[in-house]
Amino acid sequence: MKKILTSIIFILSVTIVSAQKTYILCGKLLDAKSGSLEERKTILVEGNKIIKIYDGYIQPKDRTSKVINLQDKVVMPGLIDMHVHIENEFTASTRLNKFILNEADIAVNATVFVKRTLQAGFTTVRDLGGTGVNISIRNAINAGVIEGPRVFTSEKSLATTGGHADPTNGNSRNLIGDPGPKEGVVNSVEDAKKAVRQRYKNGADVIKITATGGVLSVAKSGDNPQFTIEEIKAICDTAKDYGMHVAAHAHGDVGMQRAIIGGVKTIEHGTYMSDTTMELMKKHNAFLVPTITAGKEVEEKAKIKGFYPEIVVPKALAVGPQIQGTFAKAYKKGVGIAFGTDAGVFSHGANGKEFGYMVEAGMPAIEAIQSATITNAKILKMETEIGQIKTGFFADIIAVNDDPTRNIKTMENVVFVMKDGKVYKK
Repeated sequence: MKKILTSIIFILSVTIVSAQKTYILCGKLLDAKSGSLEERKTILVEGNKIIKIYDGYIQPKDRTSKVINLQDKVVMPGLIDMHVHIENEFTASTRLNKFILNEADIAVNATVFVKRTLQAGFTTVRDLGGTGVNISIRNAINAGVIEGPRVFTSEKSLATTGGHADPTNGNSRNLIGDPGPKEGVVNSVEDAKKAVRQRYKNGADVIKITATGGVLSVAKSGDNPQFTIEEIKAICDTAKDYGMHVAAHAHGDVGMQRAIIGGVKTIEHGTYMSDTTMELMKKHNAFLVPTITAGKEVEEKAKIKGFYPEIVVPKALAVGPQIQGTFAKAYKKGVGIAFGTDAGVFSHGANGKEFGYMVEAGMPAIEAIQSATITNAKILKMETEIGQIKTGFFADIIAVNDDPTRNIKTMENVVFVMKDGKVYKK
């Protein structure tokens, strides 16, 4: 028995010692925290961690180490998108799909979407609502079965009856039924608590509520408040008990105020946010996730006859043009900004467009990048593990061709991606 234990210890020690080292030679390295660009650096990666950052270009002295030459690139931390939907991409047939696609179909499609997301340089995402297949996708990525970003998922979004995330909206009367907390539909404080606990039981990492009406749901209003303050507070308090924060989809101002007072951490979209609500967000340390790209997309698609149901078209035409302007105003007033795109409403992998729209609205490029690294890492409580290229952090590293502080469009063309020390694009 003693000999067996000795052999096991020897094998483990050899495995640890022989973990391959990778030297990444960086022409320019972006310090996400300070915003400075440093030249001629070498990042040493071992396993899934950054071990050291050297001045100058360092070559390994052993034959087993690997060298990645990015001397003509700008290197930076992997990006974090706080609002995606990994299960789907909205098309003209999306409403029909929920009646004809099986869970296996959704899962297979999602493997394509998450790979595209990772290839675009987003090494971590927060998935805000699906059918529950998103849990399996997250687990498959963690197990190394499929390629994709690190996923924090809300599983199924919470709604009120007829609310934006009521899964039976638009169905025939024979199919509407009466979904409850198990299906993510809440109509009381007790429902609210049970719905959160059900999400925890199902494996969620975060809670998402639809505090107001939405654009793409088959319902008349896109901005009316849909939860009481008491219900939202019950959701937030219960989520806190289970170590989860709460994100609130919200277009209308009253619903936003209820969500902020109730304790949500992030407001998604924020379309009709008033000055009063902006001050409330600052007071409660809540963050705006702008999703400008989604706003642009729904406005354009609404102009294509038959793409959306008729009840959706006026909402899309009204909301789409507003989001970028609201973001600009909120940023100038000092509201905290967390990068998020709502990918799934538009094509996964095009997440980088958001940077251009943020800069176009008046946010400096480096602050837009910091919102997708430093800020988002803090909200996810991973600020000591992701969002920076720093000793001891996960080796989530990407590269682009140009200096993004001078050419923000370069963020739409990520040319190198490493996540957890493994190269996925080069």
